[in-house]
Amino acid sequence: MGIFEILSLVCGLALFLYGMDVMGTGLKKSAGRKLKTILGNLTSSKLKGFLLGLGVTAIIQSSSATTVMVVGFVNSGTMLLSQAISVIMGANVGTAVTAWLTALNGIEGGADATAWLNYLKPDAWMPILALIGICFIMFSKKDKQKDLGSILMGFAVLMVGMSLMSDAVSGLKNDPNFTQILTLFNNPILGVLAGTLLTAIVQSSSASIGILQALSVTGAISFGSAIPIVLGQNIGTCVTAMISSISANKNGKRTAVAHLLFNVIGVTFWLCMYYLVGWILQTVGVFNIFDLANGTTIDMFGIAIVHTIFKLLAVGLMWPFTKLLEKLACAIVKGDDKKGDEYTAMLDERLLDTPSVAIENSRQVACRMAELSIGSLRKSITLFDKYDPKLAQELRDAEDKVDIYEDVLGSYLVKLSARSLSETDSIDATKLLHMIGDLERISDHSVNIVESAEEIQDKNISFSDAALSELTVMKGAVDEILAITEEAFVNTDFDKAAMVEPLEQVIDFLRDQIKLRHTIRLQKSLCSIELGFILSDILTNLERVSDHCSNVAGCLIEMSQHETLDIHNYLHEVKAGGADYQEKYDAYMQKYSLPQSK
Repeated sequence: MGIFEILSLVCGLALFLYGMDVMGTGLKKSAGRKLKTILGNLTSSKLKGFLLGLGVTAIIQSSSATTVMVVGFVNSGTMLLSQAISVIMGANVGTAVTAWLTALNGIEGGADATAWLNYLKPDAWMPILALIGICFIMFSKKDKQKDLGSILMGFAVLMVGMSLMSDAVSGLKNDPNFTQILTLFNNPILGVLAGTLLTAIVQSSSASIGILQALSVTGAISFGSAIPIVLGQNIGTCVTAMISSISANKNGKRTAVAHLLFNVIGVTFWLCMYYLVGWILQTVGVFNIFDLANGTTIDMFGIAIVHTIFKLLAVGLMWPFTKLLEKLACAIVKGDDKKGDEYTAMLDERLLDTPSVAIENSRQVACRMAELSIGSLRKSITLFDKYDPKLAQELRDAEDKVDIYEDVLGSYLVKLSARSLSETDSIDATKLLHMIGDLERISDHSVNIVESAEEIQDKNISFSDAALSELTVMKGAVDEILAITEEAFVNTDFDKAAMVEPLEQVIDFLRDQIKLRHTIRLQKSLCSIELGFILSDILTNLERVSDHCSNVAGCLIEMSQHETLDIHNYLHEVKAGGADYQEKYDAYMQKYSLPQSK
C-alpha cells in the first residue's frame, strides 16, 4: 500500500465512524419516545428483556451504547441485574443489523439475469438518500424531519466511508505479504486477540466488523481467519461498558462483568467446539473442515452470517444459565452498596447519552420532589389546629431533602440541556428546570408556616374566633389547590391544571378580604397588633404558595399547547376571560366564601 492508499483508508474509516455516530444520534432522537415506552413495559420476563435489548440496539445501531445504558439503569435502580442480563443478550443479537447493512456494498450483479442486483448496491441509491437527507436538514423546520435527515445522511456517509475503505485495500489482493500476514490469524488465539484489540480501539463492534468487511474485498481473507477475528470482536465490544462501570455502584459493575462473561464464555465454548468437531471429523476421515475453511475466501455477507450465527449460538448457550451468570458476576464483584437516596441515584450520568430516558428519570425525581414539598405544606397547615414538635422537625427535614433534590436535579438537567436534544426533549428539560424552582419554594413556605405556628405556641396566644373561621376557609382553599397541582404535575393532567388558576385568583381575593377584616377588628380593639403580624405572615405564605401552584400548572398547560415558555403571557390570556374560566372561578368563590362579619 502506498501513502495515498493509507490516507484513503484512514479517511474512509473516519467517515465510517462519523456516519455511524450521526446516524445513531438521529435514531436516538427520533426514537426517544419509543425508548421510554419500551422501557416502561419491561418486566421480569427474560423474553421481554431480550426483545427490549434487541429492539433498542437495532434502533440505535450500537450494542455498546445499549450496554452502557443498561449499566446506567442498574446503577440508578431502574433495572434489576437479572433483567439487565437478558437485555444484554438481546443487544448482542441486535448489533448484527449493522453488519447486514454494510454488507450491501458487497453485492455483485452480472450482465445476465442477475443484473438487477446492481440496483441493490449502495452506489445506485445512496445519492438519492443523501440528497433527501441534506434537504431535510437544511430546509425543514420540523425536528422529526431533521432527525430523519440526520439518519439518512449518517447512513450515506457511513456507506461512503465503507466504499473508500474497500477501494483503498482492494490493491492488497495481489500483495503476497498481506496474504502471509492474514494466514497468521488462522491461529485462533491470534485471531481472537486481533479482533478484541481492534474493537477495543474503535470502541464499536459494528465499526470493527465494517473494517473486516472492507478488507474482505481483497479476497485474501478466508473463513478460517475470519471466524476467530469475529469472535474476538465480540469480546472487544465489552471494553466500553467496562470503562463506563468504573464509577458505577456494585450492581452497575456486575452488569458490565456479566456482559464480559457472556461474550468470553460464548467465544471460548463455541471456538473450542469448532476445533473439536473439526478435529473429530478430520480424525474419522469424513473431511478436513480446517482445509475447507482456510481455503474458502469470505465476503461481506459471509462475515455478516458468521457474526449473526455466533451471536445466536451464544444466546442459545447462555439462555438457560442466566441465573448462574448473575451469581458468577456477584461472586466476582463482591460486597454491598452503601444505602443512598433511591431517587437521586436515578440521575445516572450514563443516561445523558439517551436524553429521553434521562428526562423520564428526571421527571420521576421531580414527582418525588413535588410529593415532598406539597405534602409538607399541607401538613404544616395542620399545626395551627394542634401543634406537634415532631411533625415540625419532620417538615424541616423534608425541606432539606427537597433542597438536595433541587440542586442535584437542576445540575443534571443543565448537563442534559447541553447535549444534542430533540425539540420535545428540550422542551421537557426546560419545563422541569422551570418547575422544580417553584416546588422548592413551596417547601420553603412550609417551614415559614411552621415558624408561625411555633411563635403562636411559644407565646401562648390565639386568634379570635372570627380570624380562625376565616383562616379555616383560606386553609381549605390552599389545601385544594395543592392537591390539584400535585395530581396535575404527577399525572400530566391538563384538565386538573386548568382548575388551578381560577382557584389561585380566589385565594388572592381571600387574602385581601381577611387582611381588610383584620384591620377592622384592630380598629374595634377586637384583636392585637402582634397577632396581626403573625396573621399577615401566614396569609402571605399561603398566597405565595398558590402563586407557585399557578406557575406549575400554567407551565404544564402553556407548553403543551404552544411549546414555548412564556408563563406571564399565558396567565394573562387565561385571566382575560373565557366562559370555562369564569365558571370555575364563580364555583370556587361560592365554595370558599368567608363567613359573615359580626
